Amino acid sequence: MKSFLLEEREQGCLLFTINRPEKRNAVNFDVMDGLSEAINLAKKPGVKTLVITGAGEAAFCSGGDLSVFHQLKTEEEAYGMLSKMSNILYRLLTLPKPTIALMNGTAVGGGCEIAAACDFRVAKKGQKAGFIQGSLAISTGWGGGTILFEKLLAGNALKMLMESRLFQVEELADFGFIDHIYDGDREEVCDSFLRKILSLETDVLSAYKKMLIRKWTVSGLQKRMEEEVRNCAALWEKDVHHELVAKFLERKS
Repeated sequence: MKSFLLEEREQGCLLFTINRPEKRNAVNFDVMDGLSEAINLAKKPGVKTLVITGAGEAAFCSGGDLSVFHQLKTEEEAYGMLSKMSNILYRLLTLPKPTIALMNGTAVGGGCEIAAACDFRVAKKGQKAGFIQGSLAISTGWGGGTILFEKLLAGNALKMLMESRLFQVEELADFGFIDHIYDGDREEVCDSFLRKILSLETDVLSAYKKMLIRKWTVSGLQKRMEEEVRNCAALWEKDVHHELVAKFLERKS
């Protein structure tokens, strides 16, 4: 089964689906490559928006696939993977088209980092999400922590990161992380959320998005994301991280 699906829908909507429901839509290198491909396709003149979601109803994305990435032991090995995904998320963040995380289920760790890199987050009622990386003795490593501080009040971002737990979707809406909570058919909800946005010309949408991108360029966001990657890579190789991941995988087996 293919790890991701790409579909060009009506009104210029490009839909990217992480298609690993048996792994709670965890990210592996194939998913990374697929997201990179989706970002490239979204630059086409006929595409107005990129929507990211997960297959099934249980999970939007459970972060990095630990069964794969636990094989990375050293700081150098971890840096290769972390920097690859960080570069993809920076490209997603600075795509000159509106982007939506259609969060159909739980978002954990790197799944929240992907969601943070999108312009809007539409979440299913009853779901939970959280940056749980701290519980595995690492920090965010794909740039999502840095992005979070760009989008939320500092206190709210710090609470989400430092408590390293799952939050109810209502709490996340109060923090400003979730823009809309839905209950029902997710594609219908997404179409409704996007209706007014997609009624505008693509050049108009891009003009507004570029205002935000200019702000991030001036503030050196990419460099700050790179520092986050390096900090996480240094923590990754520590014994405590590998011990906690091993225990986590044992519980899951």
